[in-house]
Amino acid sequence: MKVQPDDLLLIIDVQNDFCPGGALAVADGDTVVPVVNRLAERFDHVALTQDWHPAGHSSFATSHPPAAPFSSITMPYGPQTLWPDHCVQGTSGAAFHPQLAADKAELVIRKGFRAAIDSYSAFFENDLKTPTGLAGYLRERGLKRIVMAGLATDYCVQYSALDARRLGFETAVVMAGCRAIDLAGSLATATAAMTEAGVVLLDDIA
Repeated sequence: MKVQPDDLLLIIDVQNDFCPGGALAVADGDTVVPVVNRLAERFDHVALTQDWHPAGHSSFATSHPPAAPFSSITMPYGPQTLWPDHCVQGTSGAAFHPQLAADKAELVIRKGFRAAIDSYSAFFENDLKTPTGLAGYLRERGLKRIVMAGLATDYCVQYSALDARRLGFETAVVMAGCRAIDLAGSLATATAAMTEAGVVLLDDIA
């Protein structure tokens, strides 16, 4: 794939809590950092997403005792996986990985800050209708294709990619710059869903 001037690199949730030692660590999550940094050098436009939960967020297992982390409940907007407390606003866990080259980012989209609803996608809350404003930003800027990398492949990357396609954007995911949680085969399910939706899955961008 040749990078174009109207492409956007969307770096998803490369935060301390999703990296080794973090509260919701993705295996080898920190290994995406050099890949993402190399990609950022290739793009004229870069944006970041940041998981940004208030303490006691409704997606935390601790908000639903005695529910265990990674169990599921039904919320008004549908099924919700319950997570360990993570990416709490203002904590070191919510901060971007210290080696992430974030200075080039033109926009940071914070998500999951509404206490009653989780948000995986860079475009919508988990009700699939409350927007973050990213789509309008991209259209006003004239950015036509979105290339994604980050954490985790089967959750926030997948949801963002599917919503990007639903909104009519050309979308690609650089798999070398992603790592997955892979709960009960969720990675295979995610890659199949993205492919079916027309997301281009790239091994890497040379």
